[in-house]
Amino acid sequence: MGRIQDSKLLNNWKIFTLQEMLDNGIILSHLDGNHGGLYPNKDEFVESGVPYISANCIVDGEVDFSKSKYLSEKRASAFSKGVAKHEDVLFAHNATVGPVAILRTDLDFVILSTTVTYYRCNKDYLLPNYLRLYLISDFFVNQYTEVMKQATRNQVPITKQRTFFHLIPPLAEQQCIVSILDEAFAAIASAKANAEQNLKNAKELFDVYLHRYYTSKENGWGEKKLKEIAEYFNGLTYSPDDVSEQGIIVLRSSNVQNDQLDFDDIVRVDLKVKDKIIVKEGDILMCSRNGSKRLVGKTATIKDLEEEMTFGAFMMIIRSEYNPYLSWFFKSTDFRKQISGGENTMINQITRYMLDDVVLSFPPIDIQDEIVQKLDALSTETKRLEAIYQQKIADLEELKKSILQKAFNGELKISEPLLVAD
Repeated sequence: MGRIQDSKLLNNWKIFTLQEMLDNGIILSHLDGNHGGLYPNKDEFVESGVPYISANCIVDGEVDFSKSKYLSEKRASAFSKGVAKHEDVLFAHNATVGPVAILRTDLDFVILSTTVTYYRCNKDYLLPNYLRLYLISDFFVNQYTEVMKQATRNQVPITKQRTFFHLIPPLAEQQCIVSILDEAFAAIASAKANAEQNLKNAKELFDVYLHRYYTSKENGWGEKKLKEIAEYFNGLTYSPDDVSEQGIIVLRSSNVQNDQLDFDDIVRVDLKVKDKIIVKEGDILMCSRNGSKRLVGKTATIKDLEEEMTFGAFMMIIRSEYNPYLSWFFKSTDFRKQISGGENTMINQITRYMLDDVVLSFPPIDIQDEIVQKLDALSTETKRLEAIYQQKIADLEELKKSILQKAFNGELKISEPLLVAD
């Protein structure tokens, strides 16, 4: 990015590189956690003491000290460079790039890791809260984004930071910008929290209905073990040498997206496949093993087949005349609790033996059909609400960017209300 155009500025605003700000005493100090070769060993960290702050400690504009490591006061006293103080502005510039926060601490200093830079403002010229906002604006973000495009690592070196341009209005205008933006951002944060809670409520309501139907003992409903009403088996083992452009499709974890089959990423193999592991209409495809625990157990129903397909060894097919009823059960928390032993809902794998003793309520077939219809309708409405809330959250983030853009274009007016709908 080149020098910011003067046409974007009010007449009394100034443009400085960070190095010019250092040379002119606007920024008193700007360092990262490069301690001249002095770094703590992992066995030197203790349970409490002087915080050792890394990029992952900067969360939602604040320093989350619960994520920091600690050094004893004696060990911390050996550090003189890369130590930040109260009201320094912190910028995560390495590994995780972009998060910004003002350090609030009653300690004499905290120690920074190599992933964080601090800016110490001369408050006669530059307010920390103004700099905090500027560092998350597009004017600053676009500059380091351009640097990162050319970098081999996900970082913005401190030497590059000192070449970046900063917009500095008079102190009174800095304070006005801070006041207006903080008020607007507080309203946006409140509206976003409401939308996120509504999104959570919609998902939880659906889980309540799943729990009610699949654990109910009302009206004399019986219970069945899964092995009594379904068969299930793992799929095809193949080697890279078997992959072919002309072979049969092998369904894998990546082919299950948002509870549906997805064919954006397919693999074909040139092998003879047993009839048993050729998928059929109505089969339920389940991810039984994956490097990511959250993906284990995700499912999709096989339908609208246009050609023969099989499935991989890390996948499983559940085949039953009751699959429409079972398909919703596999999306329930109750199912995941059973196969994980009830301790949590995260599992490494699902085996046939784990499924054998899974138990669910088993009403008559006509009642199953009614339940499936109700859950289909409720799922459609839940997804509609989720889309509304997710769009609102995205719109609020765009509003935040828009207000920041106006602020650093010198377009904010004190008398201009910035309304945020609940």
